[in-house]
Amino acid sequence: MPARATITVDLAKIESNTRRVVAAMPGVDIVGVTKVTCGDPRVARAMLAGGAIALGESRLENAMRLREDDVTAPIWLVRAPVPALAEDAVRYSDVSVVSELAIAEALDAAAGRAGRRYGLLPMVDIGDLREGMMPGELPAFLQALARLANVAVVGIGASLTCYGAIVPDERNLALLASLAETASELLGCSLCISAGSSTSIAAVLDRRAPKTVDNLRIGEAIVLGVDPATREPIPGLTLHRDAITVSAPVIECKVKPSKPIGTAAQDAFGNVPSFEDRGERRRALLALGRQDAPPEGLTPVDPRVEVLGASSDHLVLDVEALPQAPEIGESISFVPGYSATLALFTSPYVDKEYVGA
Repeated sequence: MPARATITVDLAKIESNTRRVVAAMPGVDIVGVTKVTCGDPRVARAMLAGGAIALGESRLENAMRLREDDVTAPIWLVRAPVPALAEDAVRYSDVSVVSELAIAEALDAAAGRAGRRYGLLPMVDIGDLREGMMPGELPAFLQALARLANVAVVGIGASLTCYGAIVPDERNLALLASLAETASELLGCSLCISAGSSTSIAAVLDRRAPKTVDNLRIGEAIVLGVDPATREPIPGLTLHRDAITVSAPVIECKVKPSKPIGTAAQDAFGNVPSFEDRGERRRALLALGRQDAPPEGLTPVDPRVEVLGASSDHLVLDVEALPQAPEIGESISFVPGYSATLALFTSPYVDKEYVGA
């Protein structure tokens, strides 16, 4: 039994999810986004084996990790680099989202020094209010980019749902398609329409997206098998929801009162928790805490286990419904949600193992 908290990555399920997403949307290129796994090269290769045409990364450190592990597929930076990191961006990636001319100019200069052509994906804000210029700014921005010698506009992109929780629909995706058509006419070349992330899959499948949409940047649907807008399965698309699991060992298991005893104040994180008095219950303490993952993002594989909460280093479970008390050192497993997956891959205290290769 593992002595530490451990993420298990089923690479066959990652590849299968990628393949199913790709097959469900013929004519739409899929950029497999690996950022939630911190640019894990094995996850990247599984996505590419499943049909992704490129990889999406937000951190240059992760792009560097992929290149150092001999991953040669195109890498798209899905977060624009600051001008001071333009050299590294050009060295370790092939395309970057941009919405500021200063960044585009820095990438152009770096590409010139590197003797290469670098791709740009201008981002337009169509309602979610994260990154992207307002639609009326796009023509002038494109005219400025056309004067740069070492970069090429590869498409027009947008981000939805991640910040403002705005879902892709007929109106905002039609606006993006119209902007891309105008941009193609202005630049005199064909451009892809990169219409968002996993929340755009449903819009494509039920034909709410324009037929001209031909690119999506997909991470959560592949890695976790759900639509980020609902955290539920995507209608019409059967995906594995347990490609990523995490387990942690039991370090204490005792029968205790279900409600803390004494005068209550704030917990370690400044919250004032409330507890239901359910009498004495068996509870297990695991070697996994908020420093590794938010407890609300962990769903026990065994539905008889209940997550009660966590401190920085301990996860507290109700295991009263189990027929036998877990043994000390025994691992209990969970399916992590997006926030927990992101934290778990970032934590240096969580081991990783791979199956299905």
